Amino acid sequence: MSASEFVRSAAYALVQVVVTPPYSIIALLTFPLSRHMRYRIVSRWSRLMLWSAGRICGIRYRVLGAENIPSAPSIILSNHESAWETLAFQSIFPPQVWVVKRELLWIPFFGWGLAMLSPIAIDRGSGARALKQTLVQGRQRLAQGFSIVVFPQGTRNAPGATGTFHVGGAWLAAHSHAPVVPVAHNAGRCWPRNAFIKHAGTITVSIGPVVPTAGRKAPEIMRDVERWIGEEMRRIDAHETHTQ
Repeated sequence: MSASEFVRSAAYALVQVVVTPPYSIIALLTFPLSRHMRYRIVSRWSRLMLWSAGRICGIRYRVLGAENIPSAPSIILSNHESAWETLAFQSIFPPQVWVVKRELLWIPFFGWGLAMLSPIAIDRGSGARALKQTLVQGRQRLAQGFSIVVFPQGTRNAPGATGTFHVGGAWLAAHSHAPVVPVAHNAGRCWPRNAFIKHAGTITVSIGPVVPTAGRKAPEIMRDVERWIGEEMRRIDAHETHTQ
């Protein structure tokens, strides 16, 4: 860690502290509006935080495979390495909701804004009930024109670590017949999980071809997604190593 990285990271944290509480109040005031209008307003916080990360911390990004994003609502399955992708996906993909653990809604300010984005907030310990909730609310959100973001690993992993991929997102896809979009990225190299210090650099976000879901079982869909994400993460890492 250099002194410059510490100063930049501290400045970015200050921006978050200053901007987030008043913006959470704005988010709460959007409650009477339609879901899509709420999304347009509340997601501007994420865009501001993403822009600030670029200007203050030097964290840029590039997107590969943007042509693979379908025009219809889809289920986006991605590896999870940091908080960065939860910001960036709102700029990269069409309007979306996330499948999240319900405890996130209890976080002051941040959770209030998240609640206005109509997430599918589940109790991960409830098993079959969580799956049923995901299916019912997932179908509703898709019908309302939202894509659904799921991080199959469930929690943030260190760069290069694939962890265990859970089948919930693929199960929703199999029962809703929505197209699945696999996504791989290396955000954790610039924005490590649970770390205060951010590192300047360019994050690669790679969007894969749509994975077919019609007539397929969830484990089969998830195998294809996990295989593609794993191979693409290795390709991204190899490219980054070669260009350093």
